[in-house]
Amino acid sequence: MNYELRFFVILSETYPTMKKTFIVAILALVAGTASAQSLEIPLWPDGPAESNGITEPEQRNGWSWRNTTQAAMFVWPAEGENTGRAVVIFPGGGYAMLVEGADFAESLASQGITTVLVKYRLPNGHHNIPLTDALQAMRIVRRNASDWGVDPEQIGVAGFSAGGHLASTVLTHYDEGTRPAFGILFYPVITMGAETHAGSRNFLLGENPTPELEALYSNHLQVTPETPRTLIFFSNDDRTVHPANGTMFYDALKARNVLASLYIFPSGGHGWGFRPSFRYHETVKSAALDWITSPIGELSGPPRRRP
Repeated sequence: MNYELRFFVILSETYPTMKKTFIVAILALVAGTASAQSLEIPLWPDGPAESNGITEPEQRNGWSWRNTTQAAMFVWPAEGENTGRAVVIFPGGGYAMLVEGADFAESLASQGITTVLVKYRLPNGHHNIPLTDALQAMRIVRRNASDWGVDPEQIGVAGFSAGGHLASTVLTHYDEGTRPAFGILFYPVITMGAETHAGSRNFLLGENPTPELEALYSNHLQVTPETPRTLIFFSNDDRTVHPANGTMFYDALKARNVLASLYIFPSGGHGWGFRPSFRYHETVKSAALDWITSPIGELSGPPRRRP
């Protein structure tokens, strides 16, 4: 049985009540677009418990979306020698749209890492909705880990900008069965306080959130000794999300003896993603792969020699 068909069988077993039209769509994807190396899986095939209240139609342009109301995840199977690792990736976009992440997913898959890009529902002031979708994606990956060749204890999260905030929310607000093994945060929004990205805060929490709600989603305040190890990337000249967001999270992790690594590059601004044109792309690529694939003892010990 080939890999794409095996994914379809798993989906049928996971969601036995899937509508016929969706099953036909999956078969069409397997037969006609396998070259894309990704498979779309709905997070809530019978519909979510709560609506985000967006009434405009969803718009898609490549790997970016607006007005998302139907949550889904796109899975890239590990290519070549499977490492047994998986990364669940959350796009950015200020909680007003979804952008970034597909190039990172494709690159990791080519390195033997199963990757999942989550098309989460935009909050539209319903602050719990993105986290609800994110945790559901973690459950689905863990539920299918053995069939996908993934170690269920080696499923991490990654995110870009506001997606980095969502990834850090998963790292600090996970529930039973959804704890990530690690996190990788690209120029993440962390705080909902003075150094926040105002647009992300407003779209997530509304324009006048209570101090209690701001604190709940200021994820540097939610770090505990059980928070998973985290790798953070920023540029010093980022004028969209202040690099203080990165140092806040790093300091909180360090204070609780959680393994953490922080890179602040001299230049690059915001939104460089996983583009090879970014001046420090090779450093990012190497650090991310090490963070995902290295045993934790090697990460916390002296650096490995590379051939």
